[in-house]
Amino acid sequence: MAVSTGNLATEAPNPATAHIDALSTREMLELISAEDAKVAAAVHVEIPSIAHAIDEIVARFAKGGRLFYLGAGTSGRLGVLDASECPPTFSTPKDLIQGIIAGGDSALRTSSEKSEDSREEGANELAARNITANDIVCGIAASGRTPYVLGAVTYARSMNALTIGLSCVPGSELSQAAEIAITPDTGAEVLTGSTRLKAGTATKLVLNMLTTGVMIRSGYTYGNLMVNVQPTNEKLVDRAQRIIATATNCPPERAAELLQQAGSVKTAIVMQQLQLSRDKAEEKLAIHNGNLRLTLTTPDI
Repeated sequence: MAVSTGNLATEAPNPATAHIDALSTREMLELISAEDAKVAAAVHVEIPSIAHAIDEIVARFAKGGRLFYLGAGTSGRLGVLDASECPPTFSTPKDLIQGIIAGGDSALRTSSEKSEDSREEGANELAARNITANDIVCGIAASGRTPYVLGAVTYARSMNALTIGLSCVPGSELSQAAEIAITPDTGAEVLTGSTRLKAGTATKLVLNMLTTGVMIRSGYTYGNLMVNVQPTNEKLVDRAQRIIATATNCPPERAAELLQQAGSVKTAIVMQQLQLSRDKAEEKLAIHNGNLRLTLTTPDI
């Protein structure tokens, strides 16, 4: 029997945009912008749930856990995007945060709508990755009803992994299936049912908060500086040097010299601030599990 989604908020027609095709281009864009402006407020309401999720993820990371984003279509692509940006930004191991999309990596470029209809496939994806009780599975589905995602979340719970459900429909199946529900209520889309719009924007904002919050709480930053950044190209070398200069209040020339000597931003900062050799700086960082603030502020015993 065919599934009806017409009762979902994300599928409802939006009266404000019923005649959007009759507007001038500028009026059309003003209307789209007005709808987009509602998204941040919807995400803000969910901050308590997002904060809860961050704290739970950090606790499981400390036990060796991993974070898996899993979704179909736009939701899956956004999860893969967020996961893929963590290693270059924070120097995380490539398997710490993983994005899984229904239909596999080819679905990142070519739509694979039918892939989302199988609960078994969602569960199989996690089984293949040997999910444990220390892991976290964040199912992403704008509608909150995608079978692929629901199957994965159900399997994750059976393995005692932490489950997070990110959707844009309050009271959705996903929000009820997961232990932590994050549900920004973005309402009807500018184009009926096109959840790559407001729901997609809300999803991206929540994922930004999740990984950024987790990295900050885990000591991967120093203040608002990305001290774990990998200087792998000219732009990132320049950024790394500027971070060192900002953190240590040293001249740009000295920052460049420190980066060359240290090989990493955090080691360079410790060398400068504590006047240590590279080996001693790396040793002190290791004692504090790479947490720069603790390294700089904890006195030697």
